[in-house]
Amino acid sequence: MVSLASPEAAVASAALVCSGIRMSFGGVPVLRGVDLRLLPGTVTALAGENGAGKSTLMKIASGQYRPDEGTVLIHGDELSAGSIRAAGSLGVAIVPQELASIPELTVYENLFVGRELRTPLRTLDRRAMAREARERLGAFGIDIDPSRRMGGLPVGVRQIIEIVKATSRGARVLLLDEPTSAIPQREVALLAEVVRSLRDQGVAILFTTHKMEEIRAMADRVVVLRDGSLVADAAIADITDDGIVAAMIGRELDTLFPDLPSAGTAETLSVHDLVISAGSAPISFTVRRGEILGLAGLVGAGRTELIECIYGLRVPERGTVTVNGRVLRRGAPQASIRSNVAIVPEDRKGAGAVLSLSVLDNATLPRVAAFSRSGILRGAPRRAAIDAVMRSIHLKSDGLGQRMENLSGGNQQKVVLGRWLTGAVDVLLLDEPTRGVDVGARSEIYRIITDLAAAGMAVVMASSDMPEILSLSHRALVLRDRTVVAEIRRPELSDPGVQDTIFRFASGQDAPSDRRATTEETAR
Repeated sequence: MVSLASPEAAVASAALVCSGIRMSFGGVPVLRGVDLRLLPGTVTALAGENGAGKSTLMKIASGQYRPDEGTVLIHGDELSAGSIRAAGSLGVAIVPQELASIPELTVYENLFVGRELRTPLRTLDRRAMAREARERLGAFGIDIDPSRRMGGLPVGVRQIIEIVKATSRGARVLLLDEPTSAIPQREVALLAEVVRSLRDQGVAILFTTHKMEEIRAMADRVVVLRDGSLVADAAIADITDDGIVAAMIGRELDTLFPDLPSAGTAETLSVHDLVISAGSAPISFTVRRGEILGLAGLVGAGRTELIECIYGLRVPERGTVTVNGRVLRRGAPQASIRSNVAIVPEDRKGAGAVLSLSVLDNATLPRVAAFSRSGILRGAPRRAAIDAVMRSIHLKSDGLGQRMENLSGGNQQKVVLGRWLTGAVDVLLLDEPTRGVDVGARSEIYRIITDLAAAGMAVVMASSDMPEILSLSHRALVLRDRTVVAEIRRPELSDPGVQDTIFRFASGQDAPSDRRATTEETAR
């Protein structure tokens, strides 16, 4: 174990202390005697692979779970096990990965829900709540109309509003579970500023993330869980990225991104004059066998919509999609499946998998017809084919009968991707392929993607993770306002300033003449 604290820090008054925390579910140990100390005015990153016990530890510290063994102290006072109310009264707040905001209410209504301000006549004092909401948000650099509906705001801004709500209620210990998993880089930078501001006010902050750059940007120290045990606890200056990764996965990770295979010359996918929605410019591009085409852009740029139009989940205004010379019928996913087009959607839990079903049943879904005879599933061939594929992608599970909801995020994603591989695939559409996936599983998924490209698949990959775009793409298209505004080829993707270039195109900071020239080059 990497040691962390100096003698001075060890005797300092801690904001939160977890001692000997043990927890099991169904007889399976999830936490194995974990000790954790958070000091006031510090930011601690909690790292670990999916399934390491991070969320469970946070839920115990916030009073949601009652541990089998161990105690939690908040500023010296013992937390009543399994009491959310007690944790709140002691100054602990948690902002979960799945936001608890109420999208139908306004910003100020969300900030004051449960403790509304009232006039002397006991009616809601909406003007006072809106005024105070604006002041509190302004203190963190958030300049928005507090009367706006919460559901109409970007996810990153909603995340910060939830943090402001928690701290405005007196929270001195703030737990953030995957706060950046669904927000773009620009909003991550804003979140980092908010976190640093709270740290400077003396708040103790614990956050989880799978991204090394975010640990470096926000954390003063890092603790690592592996298989329910705390295996590293270090000041951020005293541990390398490789050291963090090695602690997480229990082995050295040679390289996160594998070498790109050479792309072929045969055109597999052709998109011609595709108009995603009324008012957007037409999009044209081709993808060759063995080529990985990255789609970059800010939230709302149209990356997901483009992938859905190609696959047939969304009907474009006009345009054609051709696979191996055959024009696909618009808005017809079954036609795409028959043409060997596969998709891994952005929303793994909502659109990619049925969490209540087993691995076997989930892996059967896109190819039910292939495994059926006269409407009856053929058990043995189905199991044999799916078992072979899941072994080939190194799925970690208790078997094909395990329910999807009990798999880690990385293994869920492997099933959603691998289930297509029981048949032929010529075009693979990936939308945020590693969102919510830990670094060990990311490395494995990257190798699967490059292996599939090496086998001849044409891959289109939308990602808000810039290192994925830069390291996994033979070419990258930058989208804005549901059209392509730039194309960046492999040599330029390695340039030091390319991230800034991509952001300028994505945010509209490039000159109009540059946009036209780049788009025309892409179409050619």
